[in-house]
Amino acid sequence: MRVAVGPSRLQGKIAAPASKSVAHRALICSALASGASEVFPLAPSQDIQATAQALQAMGASIRWEDTVIRVTGIRACPEQAQMDCKESGSTLRFLIPVAAALGICASFTGSGRLPERPLGPYRTAFTWKGVSLDSDFLPLHLHGRLQPGCYTLPGDISSQFITGLLFALPLLDGDSRIQLSTPLESAPYVALTIDVLRQCGIVVHWTDNTIQIPGRQQYQPRQWKVEADYSNAAFFLVAGALGNDVKLINLPDHSLQGDQDILRILDLFGAAPVRKDGAVWFQQRICRPVQIDAKHIPDLVPILCVAAAAAPGKTVITGTKRLKIKESDRAGAMVDCLTRLGADIRQEPDALTICGGRPLHGAVVSSYSDHRIAMSMAIASCLADSPVVIEQAQAVEKSYPRFFEDFKALGGIVHVV
Repeated sequence: MRVAVGPSRLQGKIAAPASKSVAHRALICSALASGASEVFPLAPSQDIQATAQALQAMGASIRWEDTVIRVTGIRACPEQAQMDCKESGSTLRFLIPVAAALGICASFTGSGRLPERPLGPYRTAFTWKGVSLDSDFLPLHLHGRLQPGCYTLPGDISSQFITGLLFALPLLDGDSRIQLSTPLESAPYVALTIDVLRQCGIVVHWTDNTIQIPGRQQYQPRQWKVEADYSNAAFFLVAGALGNDVKLINLPDHSLQGDQDILRILDLFGAAPVRKDGAVWFQQRICRPVQIDAKHIPDLVPILCVAAAAAPGKTVITGTKRLKIKESDRAGAMVDCLTRLGADIRQEPDALTICGGRPLHGAVVSSYSDHRIAMSMAIASCLADSPVVIEQAQAVEKSYPRFFEDFKALGGIVHVV
């Protein structure tokens, strides 16, 4: 799908969608529990559908009813399972250890850039642990049953590897620990996982670079009301900080989502966010550059580049090297897209530099089949003097299927071309 967006002035209230990060975790915990659980409210994004279908392949019963997913936990594991993870890195990396802990001979496939994203840390960590993987990339075949023990992982890889083990290790017939050999990046995602585990009765002890996981634990069923998503709310929050009269409602005041840091960063940009009764709006617009360390908030980098393009002066975003192995090379994609719009943005090995405050113009850009690039370019159209044409705009369906509907509900101009 090719869409022409803006130029638009956005105005009104919008409810942030449910957190994809929490939803993945709640679905997996529900599938591992003995009994019935509910996860709500959820829209059927492609990533959540991928996790739900993979859990069904592993023996869980999952039924969609409007915005509610009803889950009956796995009663009997199949000997074999085939799982198409689509483009969802969370689905893939979370469920590899789970399948191994359940002793399922599993085949994993995927599409888009997912087959390019590395799985080698699992292959290394599983050495002498009863499980064999036949590849460091997709397609991948897994055999054996995971054994308890010490699992050593570097902390500067994706936190998805650590989260996958955290789901699996409580199921084993003995105690385990995860030993991080380097400082942990994306730490808020690990904290979020541990909190979700706690809510369904799983005990985990985390001290510095060591996580202790007792074995022989049982997941408890529950009703999960999924909090709103700061990662996807960030796009409309930045729109508000660009001078649009936008108010986000239903955002949690207290959350372990790392991407809630968007509000602190927009405050540093000078936008002066106001919070009241779960709503957020802005008293001022972005007016100054900032220095941002993004190693714990990689998903915010694309939309932070748009914010930086509006800030007069030089903004530097560090900790960007891992963006190469997301749904796109996100740093490179944002350099290409914003340059086409007239912004001054440069890429270094682990940083982006944006000299903001320049007027932007319309252009044809690619989403690189990446949902966060597509949504960032839609918000960037608010700064442009003519429409921004986004190719492969359907990428938003990966995490936020209603994005363009919400954009139009705020008065945004969107035309399929």
